[in-house]
Amino acid sequence: MQTSVSDERGASYPGDRTAFVLGGGGRLGAAEVGMLTALLDAGVVPDLVVGTSIGARNGVAVALDPSPAGAEQLRRLWVEVVHSGVFGGSIVDRVRHLARHRTSLHSGEPLDRLIRTVVGDRDIERLEVEFQCVASCIETASPEWFERGPAVPAVMASCAVPGLLPAVEIDGRHYLDGGIVDSIPVQRALDLGASRVFVLQVGRIEEPLRPPRHPQEVAVVAFELARRNRFASAMSALPEGVDVHVLPTGGTGPRATDLRQLRYRDFSDVAARIDAAHVASADYISSRGLT
Repeated sequence: MQTSVSDERGASYPGDRTAFVLGGGGRLGAAEVGMLTALLDAGVVPDLVVGTSIGARNGVAVALDPSPAGAEQLRRLWVEVVHSGVFGGSIVDRVRHLARHRTSLHSGEPLDRLIRTVVGDRDIERLEVEFQCVASCIETASPEWFERGPAVPAVMASCAVPGLLPAVEIDGRHYLDGGIVDSIPVQRALDLGASRVFVLQVGRIEEPLRPPRHPQEVAVVAFELARRNRFASAMSALPEGVDVHVLPTGGTGPRATDLRQLRYRDFSDVAARIDAAHVASADYISSRGLT
């Protein structure tokens, strides 16, 4: 007999769904494209997609077209991202933008255009697969899950990295990056009835955290502790019968204290990250018979 679960609002969902959970991580999110390709090539199709930050951008693409062709289109967008203008401009341009707008180094318009090339003006509920993404609401100091309405503003809100991109206003409230409140939203997938969960992540959680050894590492380690907290809590209290698979990046994830990961404008290794994650995840899926 099929079981069901209810969320905090009392809405009921079947309890046997396959979910793709896509975490945040900026340019490191290229690895998730390789994981998506491996899953879809193996015939693993989601009933539910939840995403945070860059995982929201990747997630909305697979929710629109959960096929190998859709994954290939997403790969092309990533490889060509350097030409999209996202995080573009010289240092002078960035300083001028900051002086004019005061809270961000970059305009959100190039990212808006990039997301629209994927989903157009569709509403979230018109995607092929159920999709939700999370953003951090400034006014309520809480996570806001977008599950209906225009897809582009919701994904933009989830991707609004503080200091880099401006806060996104939706219905009178302002939102910043979803990774602040839920960097890998496994718990959301469980709350929505997922019994088989594939975690697509950027590699940070593959590296154990260690105490900082140098002054410049203190803030990085502290932030990483906060980033991993909800994911670690969800993983330590998985309900009986839930099957969670954390897909590998192929060894391309950074150490938590490696400050090179802060080079957010460097997309030179995108293709290599996609390919490494594809190979490693395809091997993981095949070796465990997860097709």
